[in-house]
Amino acid sequence: MFDPKGFFHAVLVAAALLPTFAAMAQDKMLNLYSSRHYQTDEALYGNFTKLTGLAINRIEAGEDPLIERLRNEGARSPADVLVTVDAGRLWRAEQLGLFAPVDSKVLETRLPESMRAPNKQWFGFSARARVIVYNKQSFDPARAQNYEDLANPALKGKVCTRSGGHVYNLSLMSALIEHWGEQKAEQWARGVVANFARAPKGGDTDQILAVASGECGVAISNSYYYVRLMKSAKSEHRRAIERVGLIWPNQKSFGTHVNVSGAAVLKHAPHRAAAVRFLEYLASDEAQAYFANGNNEWPAVKTAPLDNAELASLGRFKSDDLNVGLLGKNQPLAQKIFDRAGFK
Repeated sequence: MFDPKGFFHAVLVAAALLPTFAAMAQDKMLNLYSSRHYQTDEALYGNFTKLTGLAINRIEAGEDPLIERLRNEGARSPADVLVTVDAGRLWRAEQLGLFAPVDSKVLETRLPESMRAPNKQWFGFSARARVIVYNKQSFDPARAQNYEDLANPALKGKVCTRSGGHVYNLSLMSALIEHWGEQKAEQWARGVVANFARAPKGGDTDQILAVASGECGVAISNSYYYVRLMKSAKSEHRRAIERVGLIWPNQKSFGTHVNVSGAAVLKHAPHRAAAVRFLEYLASDEAQAYFANGNNEWPAVKTAPLDNAELASLGRFKSDDLNVGLLGKNQPLAQKIFDRAGFK
């Protein structure tokens, strides 16, 4: 027999549970803002979904536009995780109050202390080195074994680099400030400017090609640009890389400067548990391999296997173990120093 009261009660109960069911469905997803644009990232995200059942909704854009978008969205933002490159950009996002701290034994165990911001708000998951590239035919590598050598007057007219305002050079200067202090760091910047073969222009690939052509004797570049040219399908790139060599700077002192690709959980993340799980996944051996193969960067997890023959062929090196948080903290001063030194 039909029971009107029971029927309507059931309807009311079902209606009351609808938000809960919706939340349960939403919890099976992760909203990701990413500035990384590599084919292997597709496999990385797909594998996370396969392992966890959590679908990834992704928005990709440049680093600075994403940070500005998050700032404008505020508490209404649907984003759970930000993935981006360079410690300076992650630090700026932290200063804008965009991140939430993450307590995770997995991250503390897997990632070295230097790859974890002191307040646990963001983490580095892969490393790229700021190296010196030299022309094998015209330049003796013994003359530039350290960053400070680039300011030696004997190298006048030999040095190429991209803009001092670029975040890669700002992060390097941030590290040098920490090691040398402001005064010596500025003296170095002035010395490098005096040694320019030409005004700074182009990206890191352009610096390597300029060295290969003989326009410069030496240049500063991120290591993964060098490996990209090693792997390039273009014959002119392979010929260029045969004419240059790579130096790991400061192996007898503080080590070669390294920067990061990193990630953080957003302050207003609607799926916080999924976001933390994603960061922990990024520290797994499998995910670390995607980072290494996707952009020719070193895994942040020291024990992770490296299945990238060209990258591995560069050999082992001593890296600077400064905490990634300092690379962001010193960037405003780094820019002032470059401006005063005329490093445009």
